[in-house]
Amino acid sequence: MASEVLGWLRAVLDRPMTSYHLVLGSVALLLILGLMMVLSASSVNAYVNFGDSYYYVKRQALFLGAGLVGAVVVMRMPTNALRALSWFAIGLAVVLLTLTYTKLGIEKGGNRNWLYLGSEAFSVQPAEFAKLAMIIWGADVLARKQRLLDRPLHLLVPYLPVSGLLILLVVFQGDAGTAVVMAAIVAGVLWIVGAPLRLLGLLGGIGGLGVVGLFVTSANRMRRLAAFLDPTADLNGANDQSSAGVEAIASGGWWGVNIGGSRQKWGSLPEAHTDYIFAVLGEELGFFGALMVLALFLVLGYAGIRIATRVADPFSRYAAGGVTIWFMVQALVNLAVVLRLLPVAGVPLPLVSYGGSSLLANLLAIGVLLGCARREPAAHKVLGAKSTRRNRARVSTVVGSRTGRSGG
Repeated sequence: MASEVLGWLRAVLDRPMTSYHLVLGSVALLLILGLMMVLSASSVNAYVNFGDSYYYVKRQALFLGAGLVGAVVVMRMPTNALRALSWFAIGLAVVLLTLTYTKLGIEKGGNRNWLYLGSEAFSVQPAEFAKLAMIIWGADVLARKQRLLDRPLHLLVPYLPVSGLLILLVVFQGDAGTAVVMAAIVAGVLWIVGAPLRLLGLLGGIGGLGVVGLFVTSANRMRRLAAFLDPTADLNGANDQSSAGVEAIASGGWWGVNIGGSRQKWGSLPEAHTDYIFAVLGEELGFFGALMVLALFLVLGYAGIRIATRVADPFSRYAAGGVTIWFMVQALVNLAVVLRLLPVAGVPLPLVSYGGSSLLANLLAIGVLLGCARREPAAHKVLGAKSTRRNRARVSTVVGSRTGRSGG
């Protein structure tokens, strides 16, 4: 029986479009689950502040629709067009991040990382899009230098300085959590392209010193660190959100208190529909619901690694690897914060948490990943054959219709 199951599993995994379907399936389930949990987690907050329990979920659905259209466009975009677009994207990311330091920048949650676009409800967080721009631009630069990557200067320049500039712009906004995720993406991509371990160790050491510097130069982060080290301290202050998150997950038990039954979302958990949505999910869907989310992210991570190791061209390999690292690292940081394994970092759960900028950027990145999956050699061959058959069918239809008219 076990051998038959393994044989069936191998046959499924050997199919040309398996990577594509794994990404599509896991992302679809995460989006559905996310939309459902945003509705549940935000309903009380939305009613109190806007008089409409569906305020947040309607906005999330709007962003979801726009993001899906963007994902399809990016997925079908030719590689050359995407690579050319990456240079515009990286320049735009620098400009938008810089604009947060002007009068257009607004502060939320202690971080000046939002741009005001006429209404606070339609503000944008440039750092979310900067992650994607950094990945696709870096993939293009490193792919162009493929034969020179054994030389440290060509490996690091201009990829590291430009990425470092984006990270520093985010750091000075006060958004340490996003900066750490971006730094992890850079380190991960360098590892994928074959950077020496001693170089990665050196960069890791510099990054570690940077994280220490971020804490010691910020009274707010030091309070968060102290609260993390002592869970019983300042329960109505720095430890309020962390304690409420852990209590929510603990009260969920094995099967949860059912969807909509969360007690913590009634005010005890300030960021219930954003950074701490996993806590509400654990409370309402229980251990098995939380395990399902972890499984879906693991499937997405496996599919991303599979794509990166199967595609033939370096650009697709580095782009797929960068997107996979982004999603896995950010999900890990978010879950670790909610489970009190890390200090509060203000990082949303990809594809699940509420947030227009985050969701749009995530879906555009998924479009990149799906496009890379379609460029796997076996998948490309199958898609090419289907396209040829469709073209022949169209030609036959046109010829047949013209023959029928001339005969009449």
